[in-house]
Amino acid sequence: MYDFHIDRDWYFQMQQTNCKEYVIPFIEKTYTLKPDARVLEIGCGTGGVLAAFLDRGYQGAGVDLSAYSLDFAKEKLAGYIQSGQLTIVLKDIYQIDPETELNGKFDLIILKDVIEHIPHQEQLMEKMKDLLLPGGAIYFGFPPWQMPFGGHQQMCHSKILSRLPYFHLLPMPVYKAILKAFGEIPDELVDIKKTGISIERFEKIAKKAGYKIIDKDYFVINPIYQYKFNMKVRKQSKIIGSIPYLRDFFTTSVFYLIQTN
Repeated sequence: MYDFHIDRDWYFQMQQTNCKEYVIPFIEKTYTLKPDARVLEIGCGTGGVLAAFLDRGYQGAGVDLSAYSLDFAKEKLAGYIQSGQLTIVLKDIYQIDPETELNGKFDLIILKDVIEHIPHQEQLMEKMKDLLLPGGAIYFGFPPWQMPFGGHQQMCHSKILSRLPYFHLLPMPVYKAILKAFGEIPDELVDIKKTGISIERFEKIAKKAGYKIIDKDYFVINPIYQYKFNMKVRKQSKIIGSIPYLRDFFTTSVFYLIQTN
């Protein structure tokens, strides 16, 4: 396991900086956030991504299932909470009532490295319609499942497995056996294998739910890798990015912005 998964202050700062330098500029290419915009992050974790939006004066809300992560977010973002600019809720997004628990609906919903962890993704697409204001947009950033580290093996304690690409694509029994052989507790990684999402599946379920794609970017080198691994950000070539299925194996991150039709 890499240090950034242990040092929460470092991880918070990394997420905040990445959001300011890459996520917000991507969104603003095609979508205008009004000064009093309301922003919801689903799976907000320790709050680094939300912090970038709060710093710009937007109203924010964060929802997550991890009390441990939210306790840290409440500590780091205490000033925003006390001023009423931020609401944080420990709850399953499927159970949220935006009017009573989040002070209303939102201009922008953020899912940064989250959708690949959520089951019943078709249901999520429908649920978010109930959370959006008219004309609102949803940002997704996620690693395609088939990419070299789409199984989040960087979370492994074993240095060998944390650096071993593509082994998450093995059949489930073989995958579990390898994890156990290296002393890993497989539950979370197995869950990611069950919910991991490809570019093709994402576009299919978004279209089926009645969304249109406003913008998208594919990366050979994920922007956040420059902070994690000191690697230079590189966008995917237009040729590879245009080839369905093949692109999933060589694209480490995708950004999407969608709206309802």
